[in-house]
Amino acid sequence: MGSWQPMDDAELAAGWRLWLELSTRVWPDPSWDGTPADAIRQMRDLLAACEEIRASYVGESTAPSIALLQLLQSMTFVASFPVDLWHDDTHPLDVERAALLHGDLASFAEHVAGVRAALARGGGWASLDAERRPWGLPVD
Repeated sequence: MGSWQPMDDAELAAGWRLWLELSTRVWPDPSWDGTPADAIRQMRDLLAACEEIRASYVGESTAPSIALLQLLQSMTFVASFPVDLWHDDTHPLDVERAALLHGDLASFAEHVAGVRAALARGGGWASLDAERRPWGLPVD
């Protein structure tokens, strides 16, 4: 994962918003109905939030950061395959398909963890996860 350092308040705010969104929207939430399409709903909601963050940031910044825009774009790129594959699959999962879906979600979660780490390092809030979860459990 690349490095990122905020250059102005608009970039810092966009990075912070992205970091917060990525901390809560990676895995299906408790309302999940057990279908792949609904599991991907959470990912699609996250991508919509990323697009809103990008549009807001580009509108506020006089010189948008390529690094931050690349982090935002990477979310869409990494999510595109699982979203395309599962978005309309409304059939209940069997064991084999559950394993495949879990693998796709785990790959996405791994990418999200890398983006969050880059944002935390550059934004200066890397210690927040340790403070939030002092017993050592991962956030994502």
